[in-house]
Amino acid sequence: MRSLTHEQAERLVPCAREVAFADNVLIFREGTPADTSYLICDGSVALEVHIPGKDAVQVESLRDGDVLGLSWLFPSAQWTLDARSVGGVRAFALRADCLLERMNEDTTLAAAVLTYMVHALYQRLQRVRLQRLDVYATGV
Repeated sequence: MRSLTHEQAERLVPCAREVAFADNVLIFREGTPADTSYLICDGSVALEVHIPGKDAVQVESLRDGDVLGLSWLFPSAQWTLDARSVGGVRAFALRADCLLERMNEDTTLAAAVLTYMVHALYQRLQRVRLQRLDVYATGV
């Protein structure tokens, strides 16, 4: 998280652990508790939505440097999509309860974490907007 100082990042170390997912592993499922945020270090993750009577539809792809899992920030704290590894994925998993505890203790840390997360959301919205423009331009 580049927006954090070294000291702030150190405060979050106890919240983090390194994780790895093999190809085609379901990382989390829509409707289950959102209790983790992942910082993708290497690999790709497909975000999928289920349409009744059909297979899962990929709605977005995340890769190195992206944040996976922002639902813990919101009151329902439930995943709104499925996340599946595409190829091997290496990431840092940050426990949401630990993040929230640290953020409640330190408002400056909270501001830095939220700034990082909002920036991640903004980047995603930009990508989705560009993808939609591309779809409309090709007439699909």
